[in-house]
Amino acid sequence: MIDRRILKGFDWSFLAAVVVLSLIGVMTIYSATRPMLETQQPSFYVRQLNWIMLSLVVFFLAVSIDYMWFIRSAYVLYIIGVLLLIIVLVAGRRGMGAQRWIDLGFLSFQPSEFFKIFIVLTLSRYLSRMRNGGRLGIKELSKILAGLFILPAVLILKQPDLGTMLMVLFIFASMILTYGIRKKILMTVLVIGLIATPFAGKFLWGGLKDYQKNRIIAFIDPQADPQGIGYHITQSKVSIGAGGFWGKGYTKGTQGPYRFLPEHHTDFIFSIFSEEWGFMGSFLLFVLYLFIIWKGFDTARNARDMEGTYLALGVTYMFTFYFIINIGMTVGLMPVVGIPLPLMSYGGTALLSNFLALSIIENVRIRRFASYY
Repeated sequence: MIDRRILKGFDWSFLAAVVVLSLIGVMTIYSATRPMLETQQPSFYVRQLNWIMLSLVVFFLAVSIDYMWFIRSAYVLYIIGVLLLIIVLVAGRRGMGAQRWIDLGFLSFQPSEFFKIFIVLTLSRYLSRMRNGGRLGIKELSKILAGLFILPAVLILKQPDLGTMLMVLFIFASMILTYGIRKKILMTVLVIGLIATPFAGKFLWGGLKDYQKNRIIAFIDPQADPQGIGYHITQSKVSIGAGGFWGKGYTKGTQGPYRFLPEHHTDFIFSIFSEEWGFMGSFLLFVLYLFIIWKGFDTARNARDMEGTYLALGVTYMFTFYFIINIGMTVGLMPVVGIPLPLMSYGGTALLSNFLALSIIENVRIRRFASYY
């Protein structure tokens, strides 16, 4: 069990920010899905509340275990994650043109959500225990790419889940760059990447599904088909703009309950929140997210060992990319790639994985003093 001395170092402000964002998400989900007829009974917000309670239990359980146990189990968890991704392709449940879920009957979950945590654990163990004393060379980099990245990336793309694959890529690249790559290799990779971009772009474009191509076209020119492929982005901007400075007020928004905005309680929940709470509400929401991100980097800086540093950095990178990409999607600065807003978007698997990932930061933080070895 967790040492009572460690509880003194528990950062309750960090957990409070996480819980507050989750509850704001529940409020927004209710507002976005509230019934417009008396015969309609919304249940999304109730389910989300149940997932929050389960996620809190998992959060405290994970914090009670020294993060070095997770480091020691990283390779096993990685293998389990890959096997689950294979099971998804073989026997996964299909929905909305993708095959991403494993259905156990009493619940279904998305393994790729948890795999992002497994890749953070695995890279943290691998990088913290390298003994080359310098930056990564071509041999080490190729070994990491072949051994840890390529197979899961292909499996996730086959689902298809471009958004999650990009998240895994960003996490992987960020942690590798944090460790360091020899300048010569980095420059070579950049030059090759620039030269190969036109050819790779043509190849990748041919491999995209029609809906993925439409999302990219809509990002480039949403007015090309505002009632078709550009509808999501157009309506999202309308929702955000309608909020003005102070917002329309809670449950006073129309884009969600009248179903003008698709995916209003999942990927585009920020648009609903912004319509009701306006610029000031959005600013305060950003402060909460930035507080969590700052805590993550501060934890990495003060960790007791390199394993803790990489763990905190990896989770913070993941959370930051989630936040930036989702907000970028809703305001039209990035293509729609199906990335939810962490802690706020509806979805049990995503919420649970967010709490589990953030518990790692708390875990490293409360054990940052040498006396807790």
